[in-house]
Amino acid sequence: MKITIHELRQMKQRGEKIVALTAYDFFTARIMDEVGIHLILVGDSVGMAVLGYENTLRVTMEEMLHHTRAVARAKPQALVVADMPFLSYATVEQALQNAGRLIQAGAEAVKLEGGVTVAPQVRALVAAGIPVLGHIGLLPQSILETGGYKVQGRTEASVRALQDDALALVEAGVFGLVLEGIVSSVAGAITRAVPVPTIGIGAGRDCDGQILVSNDMLGLFTWFTPKHAKRYANLAEEMRRAFAAYKKEVSDGTFPGYEHAFR
Repeated sequence: MKITIHELRQMKQRGEKIVALTAYDFFTARIMDEVGIHLILVGDSVGMAVLGYENTLRVTMEEMLHHTRAVARAKPQALVVADMPFLSYATVEQALQNAGRLIQAGAEAVKLEGGVTVAPQVRALVAAGIPVLGHIGLLPQSILETGGYKVQGRTEASVRALQDDALALVEAGVFGLVLEGIVSSVAGAITRAVPVPTIGIGAGRDCDGQILVSNDMLGLFTWFTPKHAKRYANLAEEMRRAFAAYKKEVSDGTFPGYEHAFR
């Protein structure tokens, strides 16, 4: 069954958890779909996970379009959401133009960061028929302003700002909210207060769903593992083992063997 925005809303009403992951390529999206992931995010985390950037700020629209097309070619049953990269939605006009390009590339919705300040962009996108997933709390695209990756909701002022952001986005028409790096009790309160599904990343267990960066949970990005990420595999070690075995066999003449030759 194709997962739609309506189905995600129904899942919240039924108390069923939404399972989301990031994907940046055709094959990963296919495998995720085989196990029934509900939402696949083509995240601007591609900058660190795949492209070797230090943060998300260098990710371009062209790069997001490239990876969105790759994921969309898998034709997943999951809802495909694409991140709008840094400065691609600074104005309503930019938001409409760039979100339209992502939809044409195969995304079924877009995600942008911010709350009250981006409500006009969200409202315009929704009016144009483009579904929007909001993102509040820790905002990776704002690290230059905030001074780094800092947990949100630890002061009364921060809690009020998060609540205002959530309500502003809901009123603007988002179909859901990503809550990132938020004190769990605050994220739980927001989840109970809003009618749309919340998807947490480092926001505790009371959100309506969870998302992780796939490279983190697969053990591919080994240089740093965030506190909120659980490693479900150690593929980096498996890759090292396979690469080393291949190098040894080529070097000592074991590969290719008789069975690998054409006759």
